[in-house]
Amino acid sequence: MSHVSKILRGDDTVTVELTVKELMALTGVRFHNNHGVEISARKKLNEVLVETYERDQQENGPIPYQLLL
Repeated sequence: MSHVSKILRGDDTVTVELTVKELMALTGVRFHNNHGVEISARKKLNEVLVETYERDQQENGPIPYQLLL
């Protein structure tokens, strides 16, 4: 998903569970001894984004050929 020309479900709300440290890392706080905090938070966000995109593709994607018969 390198380029998205249309943001599907762009106004929908999603829920992501983050630790306080992960949230702080996303706001710009640096944890010099633990860069994994920011990586973990970004992975969680990406997972939710991919799940949301895939769900939308399943609901609004093309109709499978087998269903047309």
